[in-house]
Amino acid sequence: MRPVVYTITGGAGTQVASRVCPIDHYVSPANIALSVVVTGSITYTVQYTFDDVFAADYAPASGNWTDHPTLGTQTTTKDSNISYPVRGIRIISPASPSSSGTARLTIIQGGGGGLA
Repeated sequence: MRPVVYTITGGAGTQVASRVCPIDHYVSPANIALSVVVTGSITYTVQYTFDDVFAADYAPASGNWTDHPTLGTQTTTKDSNISYPVRGIRIISPASPSSSGTARLTIIQGGGGGLA
């Protein structure tokens, strides 16, 4: 999988969420690298789901999301990984009118197959 990058900007006074990055859950091992680079002041959480993000009736806002154990409620640049298959990943920022920064999430899935 080519790297996928999503950037969210705080300060809207409402929760901000990136699009959902679908993950190839057939790749074994999953080997998903996550990096978040923060500029300014923003609180963010990286989340993943086991929901079928390709289902016709799938709605991310009402999906079943799990906060990443080390990338939840963070305010600084961090990186981590997911070693097991998930169906989708996103980054969110809670409603905070005092937030004035950005958080850029980069997702890279290593594993067999695919084009470089």
